[in-house]
Amino acid sequence: METQLLDVFRTVARLGSITAAAQRLKFTQSAVSRQIAALEAEVGARLLDRLPRGVALTEHGRALLPHAEALLDRLTSARQAVDDLDALHAGRLRVGAFATAVAALVPRALSSFRDAFPGVALSLVEGFSPALLEQLTAGDLDVAVVSTVPSGPPDPSRFDLHHLVGERMLVAVPRSHRLARRRTVRLAELADEPFIANSTRPEETLLAATGFRPRIDFTVAEWTGKFGCVAAGLGVTLVPSLAARSIPADIALLRVHADDAPVRQVYAATPAGRSRPPAVDRFVEHLDTAARTAQL
Repeated sequence: METQLLDVFRTVARLGSITAAAQRLKFTQSAVSRQIAALEAEVGARLLDRLPRGVALTEHGRALLPHAEALLDRLTSARQAVDDLDALHAGRLRVGAFATAVAALVPRALSSFRDAFPGVALSLVEGFSPALLEQLTAGDLDVAVVSTVPSGPPDPSRFDLHHLVGERMLVAVPRSHRLARRRTVRLAELADEPFIANSTRPEETLLAATGFRPRIDFTVAEWTGKFGCVAAGLGVTLVPSLAARSIPADIALLRVHADDAPVRQVYAATPAGRSRPPAVDRFVEHLDTAARTAQL
């Protein structure tokens, strides 16, 4: 049953006149009559009685009208729901990000996105890049902010990658450290320093791409714990520049020399070969803006 036939029938029934319906719908009167006749043929019953002045619903017409109205109203709601998604008046955006991206980059993008599109429901999950990529594949996230170190770049055959920033590394030392007044340091100068890292295996740390083999004395997963250990003089740690804003005042940050500095690339990743929700493209624009304004 064609929805246009139902729409014509509903309009005629509401106005009580084929002539008035034709004017409302911008059809000819004969076109309206033909469509009513086509609908009557399809349902196998007369729906309207043609009177000297207008029309009146038959019993069959009165039975069909509320169903036609409900179907057309539902279709209008469906079209509106799709339009709302395109206009970002509704919908959802599920974002994943690795820990230091949550320190500044992603929250700034989420905040500006929410201000621009308050009708979109937002959620954020923090995790390691490999786990976030698996959540993307499973359909549990719409977009993930991931990095290349230590696991290497995401597989471009599985993920569409939008480059956000190349992130330099810094070294955090206590203010009392012998190098604390330096602006730049070579990794070789840290060979005898106890390092604080998230793993005892260098290939699983931020130093994986450097070839430098640190002496890892303390294994701490969370950044707050790492910073606490550094401030207490237990060792030094490598810090991504995205996390620099959260450094406590009793810690000094040194740039790693350009010849030594591992640069990890940060991407917004989405599953390859899948249609992206309208909110994702706009959110990536906000990530770009946040990355440009971040002090890296």
